Amino acid sequence: ASSAFAQDWSLGARVGSGFQAVGQYKYDGNNYVEARFGASWNNPVVTTIYYGPDTIDVYESRIMADFTLLHNWHILDMEWTPRGGMWFFDAGVGGNVGGVAHYAYAGISGMARLGFTFNNTPITLALDWTPTFGAGVLYVKKYNEAFFNEFGLANIGISCTYNF
Repeated sequence: ASSAFAQDWSLGARVGSGFQAVGQYKYDGNNYVEARFGASWNNPVVTTIYYGPDTIDVYESRIMADFTLLHNWHILDMEWTPRGGMWFFDAGVGGNVGGVAHYAYAGISGMARLGFTFNNTPITLALDWTPTFGAGVLYVKKYNEAFFNEFGLANIGISCTYNF
């Protein structure tokens, strides 16, 4: 019965281009799934829309809801420190959605992470880059506009997780 509950779970937080709760589930030796949910401020929307004689100024730079789901691979362990822990490199791919008020975005995400796991302590610290390639959609009453979400490329963060 105890082996049924011996799962590799990690819970923590990520701060950078937003603040997110992080959950990870390691289902294989080198594979794990990561879910992030929280607030993002890396997608400010400041747009002026011109339609004939009508002009609409839309300034949406508020904090947005953000959800990311990634499949990650543990690529490499590095023994850069003689004692005290292990450095690692992970990479992954997945999807990202979010939005606020009259703006939404969705796209494909990548992930590159450099991290450190401490010996004798179930804590992991990591720096990651999670760019998102996709579309942003601005919808205001009768005027709608779709465009490339260029702010999703600047998604850099630091995470800290507790490993069960």
